[in-house]
Amino acid sequence: MAEQTPHTGVIIPAAGSGSRMGAAVPKQFLCLADEPILVHTVRAFLRSDAVATVVVVVPPPHEEQTRQLLARHLAAGQLARLVFTIGGATRQESVRAGLAALPGGIDIVLVHDGARPLVTGEVIQRSIAGVREHGAVIAAVPVKDTLKQVDGAGRIVRTVDREGLWQAQTPQAARRDLLERAHALAEAAGFTGTDEASLLEHAGIAVYVAEGDEGNIKITRPGDMALAAGLLRGEGSMKIGHGFDAHRLVEGRALVLGGVRIDFDRGLLGHSDADVLTHALIDAILGAAGAGDIGSHFPDSDQRYQNISSIRLLEETVALAGQRGLRLANGDMTILCQQPRLAPHLAAMRDNLALACRVAPDRINIKATTTEQMGYTGRGEGIAAHAVVLLQPVTTIPEAPCR
Repeated sequence: MAEQTPHTGVIIPAAGSGSRMGAAVPKQFLCLADEPILVHTVRAFLRSDAVATVVVVVPPPHEEQTRQLLARHLAAGQLARLVFTIGGATRQESVRAGLAALPGGIDIVLVHDGARPLVTGEVIQRSIAGVREHGAVIAAVPVKDTLKQVDGAGRIVRTVDREGLWQAQTPQAARRDLLERAHALAEAAGFTGTDEASLLEHAGIAVYVAEGDEGNIKITRPGDMALAAGLLRGEGSMKIGHGFDAHRLVEGRALVLGGVRIDFDRGLLGHSDADVLTHALIDAILGAAGAGDIGSHFPDSDQRYQNISSIRLLEETVALAGQRGLRLANGDMTILCQQPRLAPHLAAMRDNLALACRVAPDRINIKATTTEQMGYTGRGEGIAAHAVVLLQPVTTIPEAPCR
């Protein structure tokens, strides 16, 4: 008879306060890519067919809130595999409560931080396989950076050899009987460990390493939120956009480029101030944000935009991108213009655009070139502009739980 595959259970201790985040609610309830951190974490394990049960260990004041939160974001079939229990004052107490809540028939137990939402299916499978082979493993990655031992005054005492050093992650996994024994021995001895591996080591149980993942980060401080958001999007934290605009030069109009009024005998024809440089930048930002184009947001049929400064339209566009969790990383623009000479005005244009985009001036680059009298720009019939931008995710810490 073939060996029966052991049933696997997961304990997610999510009873901490997350005080280092500086938020008004426990960090596991904060929004990450429009969903609570805890939802991302729980769903990662529910995607695995090897996982029979996930025990969510919650803080006493938030038990009902946690149930409702997961019910709103998870499918009914996924909810059927969840068990909830109340946590203790420490992680160790919470994991012990989770062990007690696991149903019978669970042979392998994975313990995973509630604030590690980016754990992959591969790491989960390696952890389970490691337990089958060794009895107890932790996900970990080799230490890559040089390590320094520092005294109380901040002085470096020595450089630590990183050979053989690994950075612990979660899941930390073991056979159920081994983990229960480790907890019982720790309780009897009054021993408090830093993680499951330390409890297993205290019990004399060998613990091995299963390969973790560099992206399996724990959200601890506000800056971790932006990093996690970029990793979740799978886009290297950046979105690219390109914009182009061209307007005809006519008499009786002011020439405005980058919000700068330039002395010239003609200006650009358009519904607004026809600032082609700013329009190209607006289109690039909208493109990177997946939000259409300038005509769909500021149509020339709308009298509100008659002769309006395009800088105001840019400010609205930047605000729209912000609502989508994006901000300008940098922008590079080229103006195609035979006349007038634009070099003396580029710095002022840059400053105007940077201010409207809420970035430092060095995030904006503007170039001007002629087309050697070729084409409509070379004949002086009009002016055109290209813009390329990178937008990056920006994540704020909400004052209320994610809904």
